[in-house]
Amino acid sequence: MIPLSAYVAVSAILFMTGLVGVLIRRNFIIVLMSVEIMLNAANINLVAFSHYLNSMAGQMSALFIIAVAAAEAAVGLAIIIVIFRGKMATNVDQINILKW
Repeated sequence: MIPLSAYVAVSAILFMTGLVGVLIRRNFIIVLMSVEIMLNAANINLVAFSHYLNSMAGQMSALFIIAVAAAEAAVGLAIIIVIFRGKMATNVDQINILKW
């Protein structure tokens, strides 16, 4: 049986990878993928703790997070397509249409 600390370690590594991707990379698509990695790290933690606590609450929360992540990816990609058609840029620093 795999110990809980192994799941938490894998989840922490995934979360830090996603966090570094969000903070360092400037490509909009890479930032979106990094956010998805961070959500998957949270799912691993929820399912692991749910298994070790013999509860279904963590697994149901993970399913809800998966649904939210799918909607976030669809809306994020749609926004990226609209911005790319207008500005021809996927760099986060070049996109300033939400500023006053």
